[in-house]
Amino acid sequence: MNELLKPNRALVSVFYKDGLDVLINALSDYGVDFLSTGGTESYIRSLGKDVEAVESVTGFPSILGGRVKTLHPAVFGGILARRENDSDNREMSEHGLRPIDVVIVDLYPFEETVAAGGSAEDIIEKIDIGGISLIRAAAKNFHDVWIISNRSQYDRAVKILREGNGEVSLDTRRQFAKEAFAVSSSYDTAIHSWFAGASQETPLRYGENPHQKGSFRGNLSDMLEQHHGKELSYNNLLDVDATLQLLQEFSEPTFVIVKHNNACGLASRGSLVEAWKDALAGDPVSAFGGVVACNRVMDKATAEEVDKLFVEVVMAPGYDQGVLEILQSKKNRIILTIKNFDFAPVMERTVLNGVLVQERNTKTDTREDLKIATKKAPSDTQIDDLLFASKICKHTKSNTIVLAKNAQLIGSGTGQTSRVDALRQALEKAKNFGFEINASVMASDAFFPFPDCVEIANTEGVEAVIQPGGSIKDQLSIDYCDANNMAMVFTGTRHFKH
Repeated sequence: MNELLKPNRALVSVFYKDGLDVLINALSDYGVDFLSTGGTESYIRSLGKDVEAVESVTGFPSILGGRVKTLHPAVFGGILARRENDSDNREMSEHGLRPIDVVIVDLYPFEETVAAGGSAEDIIEKIDIGGISLIRAAAKNFHDVWIISNRSQYDRAVKILREGNGEVSLDTRRQFAKEAFAVSSSYDTAIHSWFAGASQETPLRYGENPHQKGSFRGNLSDMLEQHHGKELSYNNLLDVDATLQLLQEFSEPTFVIVKHNNACGLASRGSLVEAWKDALAGDPVSAFGGVVACNRVMDKATAEEVDKLFVEVVMAPGYDQGVLEILQSKKNRIILTIKNFDFAPVMERTVLNGVLVQERNTKTDTREDLKIATKKAPSDTQIDDLLFASKICKHTKSNTIVLAKNAQLIGSGTGQTSRVDALRQALEKAKNFGFEINASVMASDAFFPFPDCVEIANTEGVEAVIQPGGSIKDQLSIDYCDANNMAMVFTGTRHFKH
């Protein structure tokens, strides 16, 4: 096994040329010869360096519009040959093959083409075959080959060459191989996501902000039917997703109002119109321009009330006759029918140069989950409100505190860095909109490490609390509740939402 590799020959084939000149010059300074293709070959020549064309080695020109250039034993034999394997060396000699010690390859811009709203044909052509194969081959044989798979590595590679006087350690080659497989994994995940959800790629007006391009990978028509209004935007879709995930938690007639992915209004009532009125009362200021949804066919009386407010998106599982005409009075208002569909069981999120994957949080707290932690047990009505608040808490940005009363959201603190700040925000909102906090309940997405939140809540009149429990200082909060005639239940389940 070669602890130190002194490269003699490098294969270079990249889509992006920026920064490549410094690396080529460094390799040349240490006597490395170059093998290359197409535009990269021309670029290396423009730097005044000699370069061998791949087709002169393979004896075969680039064909099929460039789809086949490097896929040849003369290339892959040079990369995959094990330098200390006698059989490999004999075969290399028999077939006149020469080792390749460094592979510098990046990949066609698949994700960029998708994000730019490219056609399906353009996107498919950006699925790299030769590049990904070269990267994997070189990474597999890291004992004898140094793989440089991303332009972000060029400066580091030059430093390694300079510090090692042209030699590269095994540990370095292993690290670059690991990074190469991360590139490969991320690339394949993006392609899989496009195929899995994206038999259809829908360009959006823009991304989160007007200067950002955006698109949706998936089949919106499987989930929603649009009747009216402008095209759904990137931010609309984020709010629509948050709204529908929260709405599915409730079986009784319910209205949800969401702004910036957080519920600002929610109520369950015997009739839809009353659910709307009480949901709106939770925060009529934030509701302006929000996304609203109900879980029953919308009737005329409800539509007439909803129509009084400017909202971006209205959603319902159906509409009574004449309701769409009422809602369509606003030119740009987006009106959607919610179809019967299931959310994907797995969630993906890009992070750094990779993807985080997790199961969707399908756990909903129930009566059976509750452990009464205090001397005082909550009443049946309080338990209903505690579970109601817990459902909202689960779908609200952490740190969060939710205040509820009589199946109505009366205040929430969203996305705060301190749980105390979240509680103060929830209390302030409840007071601003005229709610009587006395006899309300409080939900927290995580445990209380100190009794400060229950102390503040008790001072304002909150009578029952639901939280996961699990702090080493749980007893402090329990003791305070016991001393002040408050009820507290533990669920055993944390519902962080970052």
